[in-house]
Amino acid sequence: MFFLCLTSTLENTQRERASAPELRELIRRIGLGEEEALASLYEQTRHAVFGFALSISKNHADAEEIMQDTFLAVDANAERYQPVGSPMAWILTITRNLAYERLRRGKRETAVEDIPEEADTAQLSEQTENRMILDTAIKILNEEERQIVMLHAVSGLKHREIAAMTGMSLSGVLSKYYRALKKLQKQLGGMA
Repeated sequence: MFFLCLTSTLENTQRERASAPELRELIRRIGLGEEEALASLYEQTRHAVFGFALSISKNHADAEEIMQDTFLAVDANAERYQPVGSPMAWILTITRNLAYERLRRGKRETAVEDIPEEADTAQLSEQTENRMILDTAIKILNEEERQIVMLHAVSGLKHREIAAMTGMSLSGVLSKYYRALKKLQKQLGGMA
């Protein structure tokens, strides 16, 4: 059940992912003040931004705030964006900087999630169970491994892009990625 949910999430993310030229055009239009472009960029990149923020913050509420702050920063800085390299890497660099800034400040606000009264309790229970399994599995990875997995699997960045973004060698990124996958397979195999 968990693997189906994870696979479905990754497939949806793959379908929603925009091409680099499309993202560049959206950022250009955001710089011109087009609100529809920001909404479109948000819809196409929110899963990747949230996943990466969660991999750093390890806190759902903080990751949501970091994601919101990321899109506010993209909106504020879009007119200064230079279309060099991957636009997704630019967005995720903003996310990373905001996440580390938040960790340095040490602000931990507890958020109470509102659950609609008419929510399907069986579906909520399944989502909660899947989230707990994923949270447990992700916790076994160290920070670098977690970031590399999220950047590659959720954000769709290539290993060489991750290497450039993190300042690591390509072989280091590949090694940590495959080590992380083995850890996850071992952990999830015991939970299935």
